[in-house]
Amino acid sequence: MGRLLACVAVVGIVGVLAACGSVPRALPVPPSTVSAAPPSPAAVSAEVAGVMTQAKSRWIPVPWTDLPGFEEDALFEAWNAWLKSCERPVVPFAALCAEVRRLSIGSPEEQRAWMLARLQPYRVESAQGESTGMLTAYFEPMLEASRSAGAGAGVPLYQPPLSLAQRKPWYTRQEIDTLPEAQAALKGRAIAYLADPVDALVLQIQGSGRIRITQGDGSKTWVRLAYAGTNDQPYRSVGRWLLDQGLVRDASWPGIKAWLAQNPQRQQELLWSNPRMVFFKEEVLSDLDAAFGPRGAQGVALTPGRSIAVDPGSIPYGTPVWLASSGAQLNLQKLVLAQDTGSAITGAVRADYFAGWGAQAGELAGRLRQPLQLWALWPK
Repeated sequence: MGRLLACVAVVGIVGVLAACGSVPRALPVPPSTVSAAPPSPAAVSAEVAGVMTQAKSRWIPVPWTDLPGFEEDALFEAWNAWLKSCERPVVPFAALCAEVRRLSIGSPEEQRAWMLARLQPYRVESAQGESTGMLTAYFEPMLEASRSAGAGAGVPLYQPPLSLAQRKPWYTRQEIDTLPEAQAALKGRAIAYLADPVDALVLQIQGSGRIRITQGDGSKTWVRLAYAGTNDQPYRSVGRWLLDQGLVRDASWPGIKAWLAQNPQRQQELLWSNPRMVFFKEEVLSDLDAAFGPRGAQGVALTPGRSIAVDPGSIPYGTPVWLASSGAQLNLQKLVLAQDTGSAITGAVRADYFAGWGAQAGELAGRLRQPLQLWALWPK
């Protein structure tokens, strides 16, 4: 919600919402052939379909043996994300959802055998044949807030202004902070107030977050702030702004915050370097909702470690994807679901990994930036 953020992005951080890309033509779906004794990957892929072309990528059919770590992944973890996709199924995966639901209680051997029998792996690459791209991560911040402005909490988080649709683009971040007409349009639209404007920026970049609001009577309530729109201004990475001026070498969030600690007088300048503002809507955070992330661009709740944001012009929403990435932060070889996108998530082999919520997930999202390979798994 990488999901930069469930809608936007910063150096290595991302999140959601964009129009769905073109969907490849579905091939005929054969009858179910789930078996406890799985056929070999090589045998299953003896006959492969031809190359499939997307708007921003091409898919090359490969045998299952090309997928690193396929025999070792704990598939049941990914099944939770797949079940979420089946709440808003897309063609041609809707035809498989009944079997996906039945296999949610199946053994790993049964799940793997079903995948071998029903799906064809395709290596995702650019039109130029490049099969290695970049992986970043995004997360859901957890922050303290107040329902009303006061000492220690003066940074507003807004719901969309009523005039948002009448003025495109709407006011920039700097204009929102300085112009009386912009401030008048946002009067009474604050949902809650944070203490730190940088935390507010991170929340907007991620596109959603969990905040514990202190109410007027002193009680505290956890809610989710979900993406509700932007001011339609261009996104500008504050990390890139620092790099371009030669102010930092480390443009991760830890590096940005370290620079701010040494240069507090330039905080407003850094914030205004990104003209985009994100608006939110407040959602109840039930115990069930708290077990999953925010809704991604597919319209389903994200699953930590098993949902990714993609460019829908390369990989359609709802597609199961085999992901492989090795680097200083993580070594991943696993099944994930393409359920989200973000303004910084563009290109054929590009993904933003939903890391979950809280400080540990935020640390990963702030640093992850490493090579990536993807295989789309498409019905036979």
